[in-house]
Amino acid sequence: MPANSHHIENNSESNSENGLLRICIVAENASFRFGGEASLPLHYFSRLRARGIEAWLIIHGRTRPELEALFPNEQDRIQYISDKWFHKLIWNLSRPLPRRVSEATFGTLMVLINQLIQRSMVRQLIRDKGIDVVHQPIPVSPKAPSFISGLGVPVIIGPMNGGMDYPAAFRGAESLFTRLTVALGRSSANLVNSIIPGKKNAGILLVANERTRIALPTCVKGKVIEIPENGVDLSIWKPPVSSVTTTTPSRFLFVGRLVDWKRLDFVLQALAQIPGAQLEVIGDGVMRPAWTALAQSLGIADRVRFLGWLPQPECAQLLHGTTALLLPSIYECGGAVVLEAMATATPVVATAWGGPADYINASCGILVNPSNPAVITQGFVDAMRKLIADPDLRTQLGNAGRQRVQDHFDWNRKIDRILEIYQQAIHEHRP
Repeated sequence: MPANSHHIENNSESNSENGLLRICIVAENASFRFGGEASLPLHYFSRLRARGIEAWLIIHGRTRPELEALFPNEQDRIQYISDKWFHKLIWNLSRPLPRRVSEATFGTLMVLINQLIQRSMVRQLIRDKGIDVVHQPIPVSPKAPSFISGLGVPVIIGPMNGGMDYPAAFRGAESLFTRLTVALGRSSANLVNSIIPGKKNAGILLVANERTRIALPTCVKGKVIEIPENGVDLSIWKPPVSSVTTTTPSRFLFVGRLVDWKRLDFVLQALAQIPGAQLEVIGDGVMRPAWTALAQSLGIADRVRFLGWLPQPECAQLLHGTTALLLPSIYECGGAVVLEAMATATPVVATAWGGPADYINASCGILVNPSNPAVITQGFVDAMRKLIADPDLRTQLGNAGRQRVQDHFDWNRKIDRILEIYQQAIHEHRP
């Protein structure tokens, strides 16, 4: 063991015993604007700092303007990787490829290059600040390799969430090239993670569910703990102060990126069968022109409003009085928008696949069988009509959803648990 490693471990023991826990969070992206998994590092960093925990964040500089605005007094605790010529080259090479091929090839290469740079930055921070634990919350893919290892302090990776495919009826929607590339990447994951040993050597690996546990590389040696990937800020996502009567005509809401796997077309086709119902779409993306044209061709353009991206408080306000949040996605490992809607006591209708199926049960929402496009569309039609016709059911589902989020997905409780895990990692790392 190097001499400086022994010194670090002694510092870690002293820090943790005296309540001076020092955490380094390392991630590719950290952004509330990007949403999705990119928001997770910021949740950890901001909430640890709010509790007075000594925390630092190492990320790519692409979100630097956002973080400078969010944390003007914490910039000495945030370190950024700046773009080099090779970042731009890799990005340009990846652009023509299908999404999943791009992510599995050039996307992984970009992340690994950044991790090599970050690893050096983390080691320096450990020497300078006496870091106790390094936490790498993203990427959330269980098979993605990691260079964050061999640091002399415990490393925690996750919560990860993945190990899923499209529903059986939709697997042919991707090209054969895409499917073969993804299959090759998965089949080689054990070998790659043995060579690039971040996950193999991590002290603790966090998984969101059993399917992710099963998808972990077989070479991992650390303890595996289950904890939800997503959490909810209950100070933003909350029910209306007073009872809100659903507007007439009935109003539904979709929130998310407008990309092909979100399958907003199913909801648009369902809406066309429910006269008078309205849909508000929060989000943007490459499919917006196509889905705007679809609404026009279905004769419902006057009942669909594309609002673009909105700040979280405005999204929460729009959920008040909404008949239901609709999420027809066929590839959703997480689905934080489901939890956010539940937190506002809004019923949710979603495809019974991936994250939404983990979050929703019969007490708090309606899940739609994703067996084929016609079944999904009809499932949304039936659920929307049912909720329109039964205000008591809407109230019952909404209240149950709010309670479920309070019990299991409150960010404050999640941070309580993550602090316990940090201490566990330190204890188990001691010689």
